[in-house]
Amino acid sequence: MKRFDEDGFTLIELLTVISIIAVLSGLVLSTAGFIQKKAATSRAQAEIKAMEAACESYKADNGTYPVASGTTDLLAVMTNLPTPALSTRSLDYDPTQATYKNSSLYLYSQLSGDTTYTGQVTSGAKVYMEFKPAMLGVTLNGQQISTSNHVTSIVDPFGYSYGYSTAYIGTSGTSGNNPTFDLWSTAGSTSLATSGTQAKWIKNW
Repeated sequence: MKRFDEDGFTLIELLTVISIIAVLSGLVLSTAGFIQKKAATSRAQAEIKAMEAACESYKADNGTYPVASGTTDLLAVMTNLPTPALSTRSLDYDPTQATYKNSSLYLYSQLSGDTTYTGQVTSGAKVYMEFKPAMLGVTLNGQQISTSNHVTSIVDPFGYSYGYSTAYIGTSGTSGNNPTFDLWSTAGSTSLATSGTQAKWIKNW
């Protein structure tokens, strides 16, 4: 009987190849994720700078930065903020909450001249900044940012509202008016802003 020698891979060779492919795939995916986050961070920095410049132009014309009850309710997390205040104002640090969106929406209306939130400049209103569509009407991270052409907030590259505040908490835990403003992105975080998470924020201070 004639014997045929069969060519093929052994089980060990197959497992070795699969392992190499898995390692390479992991490296590619991690690198792609890093590049994507780096691009989002750079875009957020540029957008914050643009809104900062628009706020300065607004102040030159109006004598103050855009300020309303919503902006004095939302407090930025400063490094000297008392610990009790952090625990009692946790909603201020979650960009999915209405507090964030309302403050961001007011800033949008004042800088864009769109007081009806439809994406159209209101007659007679001055435009301090033209917002790109990606900052206003997209669905990201499973969250509907705007519906029926109705703008609900200024959206950062991570899919959440930018934070905008004209208030502060003093060392005693009391709140007051801030002569300037705080503008930030949580860089995709929705957790309570401890010193570790705040360090990852993209901010103007």
